Amino acid sequence: MKYYQGRFQPKFPEKYRGDPKNIIYRSSWELNCMAYFDRNPDVVWWASEEFTIPYVSPIDGKRHRYFPDFIVKTKNGDVVVFEVKPAAQSKPPEKKSRITKKYVNEVKTWGINQAKWKAAEEFCADRQWKFQVLTEQQLFGKKTK
Repeated sequence: MKYYQGRFQPKFPEKYRGDPKNIIYRSSWELNCMAYFDRNPDVVWWASEEFTIPYVSPIDGKRHRYFPDFIVKTKNGDVVVFEVKPAAQSKPPEKKSRITKKYVNEVKTWGINQAKWKAAEEFCADRQWKFQVLTEQQLFGKKTK
């Protein structure tokens, strides 16, 4: 994933819940999602990082705030919270024969993501919403390892 960020300017700012002049994307994948939500006639409204979900980190045992990437309401009444992540971060890291700094970071990232996503699933279930993690496979049909 090429990493870059910027401001997204919606063609339909009335669909955005939040300040449509301050929509920040942190990857090309997020930018693609924003453009899709903005122009999709089945999307009633959408927002990016406009609310938080509390979670407890398995790393430090403290409460933190998770800002999901997107929340979308569709014409059929569904509300879906989306998180955009590389497929590599959506599954446990492969065990290595030798523990490296990179592997330790992957394990930490996986643990934090799992805590965030469990909190998001519970938060969404309480509101009868859906939660989904989007990877390059869902976004672009790419096969992952």
